[in-house]
Amino acid sequence: MRSVTLTTLLRAAHRRMVVPAGLAAAVALATFTPAFQTPTASVAAADREITPGKRKDQVVDVYEKVKAGVVNIHSERTITAPGDDPFNRQAVQPQRVNGMGTGIVLDPRGYVLTNFHVVDDVHSLRVRMHDGAGYTARVLTTDKEADLAIIKIDPARPLPTVPFGTSSDLMVGESVIAIGNAYGYEHSITDGRVSFKGRDVTLNKDMGYKGLIQTSAPINPGNSGGPLLNIMGEVVGVNVAIRAGAQNIGFALPADYVIGRAADLIGKRRGGLRHGIVARDTVTRETVESPTRRALVVESVEPSSPADAAGVKPGDVIEQIDDVTVVTSIDLERGLIDKGGGAKVPLKVTRDKTSVALELSFVGAAARPALVASAGDLAWKRLGVKLQPVAADAVAKANPQLHGGLLVTDVAAGSVGAASGIQKGDILVGLHTWETLNLDNVTFVLTHKDFATFQPLKFYLARDGKLRDGWITSSP
Repeated sequence: MRSVTLTTLLRAAHRRMVVPAGLAAAVALATFTPAFQTPTASVAAADREITPGKRKDQVVDVYEKVKAGVVNIHSERTITAPGDDPFNRQAVQPQRVNGMGTGIVLDPRGYVLTNFHVVDDVHSLRVRMHDGAGYTARVLTTDKEADLAIIKIDPARPLPTVPFGTSSDLMVGESVIAIGNAYGYEHSITDGRVSFKGRDVTLNKDMGYKGLIQTSAPINPGNSGGPLLNIMGEVVGVNVAIRAGAQNIGFALPADYVIGRAADLIGKRRGGLRHGIVARDTVTRETVESPTRRALVVESVEPSSPADAAGVKPGDVIEQIDDVTVVTSIDLERGLIDKGGGAKVPLKVTRDKTSVALELSFVGAAARPALVASAGDLAWKRLGVKLQPVAADAVAKANPQLHGGLLVTDVAAGSVGAASGIQKGDILVGLHTWETLNLDNVTFVLTHKDFATFQPLKFYLARDGKLRDGWITSSP
């Protein structure tokens, strides 16, 4: 086990701007690269008509509307590379490289959406706002397949969010705007057109995208994770990649796809605590020039779930959960993001044009069939450790951004936990890509359907005021 000086709970990373010759050759063969990686910039501006004498046009209006809800991400990663050695033994030397990206504020409390490749394997993560305020960020949860991640900052005051539109009726030729941390030039704005819809792109043999929006809006390294907006300032896509060596060929994940996957990510953050609502995002627009009107409609309710007990019915339109106004599935999940077993959450729906007040109760939810009867027994059986929740102040010295953890009260001799160097008195603060604030979080990881692919598990713990990490292998 090694000592680490992480400012994020879970490792997050980036790819570096300057790549070694071998990787550069591979990227050239692949012909595509993530938007923040390639040193090839698109510099040509898109042609568009501007009314003579009108300087403050729609693009200016959009920028003013959304700038505070877009964040600049700066990261650091340590890599190893061959170094000088008098005996020509190719000594390995650690090197620090910087990365960059962009994020979209999803929730005023500091939950931010970005790309997975922006935060993959970094050991420090900083976010800067449009007003210059800077915050340390931590990675909460990721989806490599979707190339999305949720990170968290603790802002001094509530943050403005950026509204989501829809990609479903996006028109080829429609004007779009990109905002991002291009080459580290924060909050850079470019504009262009939708060049194509539904473009499939292969990045390399291990990674590809399907159904992307192709745009002529110049997208540069550092734009990854930032918004592609329509002329009304609605997010219609999340910028993700560019064509290496070309100009005005960029790509974005469609907004409707992002909404669904981001909602799943936030739900995963709760460690598997389910509300039981199966809903669909709906979109209407009165005219082609009207703003998007989104709503979340209940399709079905899981039997014996908190939603079932609350009286939620198919056809209900969810209007509000706790103090969060609901217009997308992201809103439903973020209304529950900090809730756990025992919580009672007010829910407001519209049913037959009548507003109905309900309450979701998660009392006793930890004993649901999706989890084992005793989370503590599972941790002891699978990891050889006994765990007990502790408050945030117990781990504040190791990292003030941590929200708590699980105290190791015992370690079984000869267990995988003991073999991994875990000691009595350690505080487990992260397992795989999830925080461990309670035993449910550990159980969620250990009973995950993809658990076999997690091996070996990365863990993070606080010991003697320092944050440490290590690896542990556990059989299903």
